[in-house]
Amino acid sequence: MRYRMLGHTGFFVSELCLGTMTFGGKGFFEQVGKVEQKTATALVSRALEAGVNFIDTADVYSEGMSEELLGQALKDIGVKRSHVVIATKAYGRMSPSPNDAGASRAHIMDAVEESLERLQTDHIDLYQIHAQDLLTPVEEVMSTLNDLVRCGLVRYVGVSNWQAWRIMKAQGLADKHGWARIESLQAYYSIASRDLERDIKPMLEDQKMGLMVWSPLAGGILSGKFSRDTQGPEGARRSKFDFPPVDKEHAFNLIDAMREIGSAHGVSVARVALAWVLSRPFVTCAIVGAKTVEQLDDNLAASDLVLTPEEIDRLNALSELKPEYPGWMVDRQNDPRRNPNTK
Repeated sequence: MRYRMLGHTGFFVSELCLGTMTFGGKGFFEQVGKVEQKTATALVSRALEAGVNFIDTADVYSEGMSEELLGQALKDIGVKRSHVVIATKAYGRMSPSPNDAGASRAHIMDAVEESLERLQTDHIDLYQIHAQDLLTPVEEVMSTLNDLVRCGLVRYVGVSNWQAWRIMKAQGLADKHGWARIESLQAYYSIASRDLERDIKPMLEDQKMGLMVWSPLAGGILSGKFSRDTQGPEGARRSKFDFPPVDKEHAFNLIDAMREIGSAHGVSVARVALAWVLSRPFVTCAIVGAKTVEQLDDNLAASDLVLTPEEIDRLNALSELKPEYPGWMVDRQNDPRRNPNTK
């Protein structure tokens, strides 16, 4: 297992992060997975054995059950607290109360305390705002997160599913007031959907932020279990919950190429898709979830797969984004400056 710095810190996290959205299976999340305590503990134990030190959850996953199962698993395993990096998130609705959702100071303060109790820990290593709250001022969000860091309940802060401009506004406020800055973004990215490379990738590089990739297998469509001729196995997550949105014809073209590359290495399509994500220099980690230890083992093995430069070039060309304005104009106007000695 390889380790990478989390954003602009001296804190190392494994390049594969165990996602726990499959834990619990309560309410809406029954569509994702219904992993109970025994299997949850086995999955966490196997991930730790493989060198994974980074585990991601959220309060909204199965209405808190995911955090509860993770906390109990870590307690049962007996892992030293400093040897595991726990990341969780807040924003989603936790009850019918109008204030039990969002990123207001009131909700964040309540959500942190409740997450700590469910996780059976005294601090959260990475606390993330799960979505953009269009009602709460960014100033309120950032000042609250800063207070959590200062009082020791949270070590680092991150966001998920935020636009680049909003993150830059938050970073500007942090710089102005001396507050804790945003160290990571958790965002959707896969070889089938490279949208974030337009604006978010340059922002991440400029701000030296980490990128935690959710759904690197595009909701399972890149697992190798789906093709043009089949909807995938019964019970597969994509068959029940067609998310995130993917251009399926584009994805199947990529799967054809990844199947060839996988055969050359003797590995699954899923491993190739994960290895491609991990080859991207701006990616900190890929979040992998599982319902069984066997499924987790296949994903963990992606850390051992090193694609050749030729294979990466082939996949890059097949998955390349179509030019969009103003990107193509920026490139056109800067090419002469990048190459001043050419006519």
